[in-house]
Amino acid sequence: MAEGDEDLPRDAKIVKSLLKSMGVDDYEPRVIHQFLELWYRYVVDVLTDAQVYSEHAGKSAIDCDDVKLAIQSKVNFSFSQPPHREVLLELARNRNKIPLPKTIAGPGIALPPEQDTLISPNYQLAIPKKRPAQAMEETEKYEESADLTQSQEPKTDVPQHNTSQRVSFPLTKRPK
Repeated sequence: MAEGDEDLPRDAKIVKSLLKSMGVDDYEPRVIHQFLELWYRYVVDVLTDAQVYSEHAGKSAIDCDDVKLAIQSKVNFSFSQPPHREVLLELARNRNKIPLPKTIAGPGIALPPEQDTLISPNYQLAIPKKRPAQAMEETEKYEESADLTQSQEPKTDVPQHNTSQRVSFPLTKRPK
């Protein structure tokens, strides 16, 4: 045994030797505790079921047959066996008798209809309006004539015009 095995309980030493016999050499110490927890829980479940079977049979104590029955019921309900190969082949034959539907689209990747895609236009753009040439000239003249002291102050007397136009592309409704 390795160093530090002296202080381990007997069950932990058994789990450690089982891991070693299976070729598992590198594992975290928590793995032993997790296996012990699983082991104890399984034993408690089996013995509880065996006690129920013993009481049902009118026995005063649990015997070997009760434990075997509890283990067998645990195995039957916990682990299921896959169906036989012949059953699976018959199911596959029946399923493959139904042909796949023909594809409507041509070659390439089949895409959903345009109204169901996320790339259809559903956004708004702010397009700036072009100002008339005369209004542009008047604005430029006004800006040139302003002196430096006035240019540092906020221009509150100049009317602010909304110079953008909103254009939207709504989603189209699907015909039902």
